[in-house]
This record gives sequence, structure tokens and C-alpha cells, in this order.
Amino acid sequence: MSDISNMVRAKVLIDALPYIQQYYEKIVVIKYGGNAMTNEKLKQAVMSDIVLLSLVGIKVVLVHGGGPEISDTLKKMGKETEFINGLRYTDAETADIVRMVLAGKVNKDLVSLLQEHKGNAIGICGIDGGMIKASRFNGEVDLGYVGEIEDINPEPILKLLKDGYIPVIATVATGENGEVYNINADTAAARIAAELGAENLILMTDIKGLLREKDDESTLIPVVNVSEVPYLKKQGTISGGMIPKIDCCVEAVRRGVKRTFIIDGRTPHSILIELLSNDGIGTMFI
Repeated sequence: MSDISNMVRAKVLIDALPYIQQYYEKIVVIKYGGNAMTNEKLKQAVMSDIVLLSLVGIKVVLVHGGGPEISDTLKKMGKETEFINGLRYTDAETADIVRMVLAGKVNKDLVSLLQEHKGNAIGICGIDGGMIKASRFNGEVDLGYVGEIEDINPEPILKLLKDGYIPVIATVATGENGEVYNINADTAAARIAAELGAENLILMTDIKGLLREKDDESTLIPVVNVSEVPYLKKQGTISGGMIPKIDCCVEAVRRGVKRTFIIDGRTPHSILIELLSNDGIGTMFI
């Protein structure tokens, strides 16, 4: 028997009502990754959060990565994983494995989990409907079949949302000549959110948010204006692995997404706390 009284349950629902009304019929893009994707208890909490949001009329789009699954599969196949500047070097064979793992296994596992929680979900990848078009990443070093996004076609996603489904998107894309590219999931989520005119983009991570002192979680910065980001980089507040994540948040806002969030996926139901409460849980970029 639950410790929570019916009166408390009723108050929680009433307190959430203004936020549900705010997001009703709006699109929220969630990039799913990190510990919340590998810890079974957290995974179940994320799936239930997404189904709840969908049932109260919020249009949720789930974009996912799958780096650990890819690395495990490569290891089982006797293939070395090589990272250059934090990005996986992807030769033609690895690109095929990435497509198999992301679009074939991880994507369908997530669809199955959402349906276990009574959600209506359909899994797609960037290849489907020409949703993500990409070209070879143009950096200082060759990364093989790592792609840069050239164009997003939002129509397949919008059709699924219109029909009441939760789109679950694996971030592999096609090039001009049909070649397959591996796309960074944060980058893809930001561009997809912008093309959909999303109300919010949420990036789930394994940290509390942006901290003024990187080892002190009590120094969480709750709100950042994107105009402050260059200064925060210069002074070292934004550094290391946070740079590409925050760059994605900035790009999404500048492309028209109203708010972006970096939240701690290690906290159960962090999505609901961020969207349906006054305090929130991470760092918001506006």
C-alpha cells in the first residue's frame, strides 16, 4: 500500500496542471543517453515519464544514441574502437555495425519498452523517408563515415505525431550517393528540434547541469542566456565534454527552439521534474 495519501496525489496533479496546459499539443524533443540508458531502474523511469507526457497531450520525440552498445558489439566482433577528439572513427564496416546496432537493436528495444508502459511508439532512423541527409564530417582529421547534417526532413516525424505515436529516432543518415553516416545524437536532436519548431529540447546527461565549479554540484547554474556562452567558455566554466553539448543547446535556441535543458538523467523522473514543476532540475538555456 502506498505511503502517499489521496489528498497528496490530488495536490501533485493540480500543481502540475499549469505546466501540462503550457505544453499541451506542443513538441518536446528528448535526447536520451548516458546512465539513464544503461541503468534498468532509470530506463523504466524514463519510459514511464515519456508515456505520461504523451498521454496528457504533449508530443514527445525521443532521439537516442547507443555508444556503449556499439562498442560492445564491435568488441564481440573482434573490432577495435578508435576515438579521435571524442568522436568514433567509423570505417565502412563500422558504419554497417552502427546502423545494425542503433536502428536494429537499440531503437527497437526502446520501442518495445515504451509499449510495455502502454505507449504508442514507432522506431525510425535518419534513413527513413530521407529524414536526415548528411555529408562527410569536414574536420582537421578524417573520421571516416561520421557525418555532418546537411538537411532535416521533418515530415516523417510530424506524420507519426499527428497519428498519435511517439517517434523513436536512431541517428544514422544517408549521403548523396546512398552511403551511411553515423551522426552525433546531441547534434541530431538539436537540428530535429529546430526543424520541428519544438517548444523544448532536453539533453539527458550524467551530470547535474552546468556548474560554476565543476566538482561542486551546489554551484549549479539554473539559467543561461545563450549570449553568455562565449564568456563562460573563455573563463573555463564551460569546458571539455560540456562544450559540444552546450553548443547544441545554443544552436537549437538560435534556430528557434524556445528553451533547451541539460538535465541529470541519474535522477529518477528527471524529465517530469524539469517539465512539470516550478523548480526544475538542470540548466536551462534561453
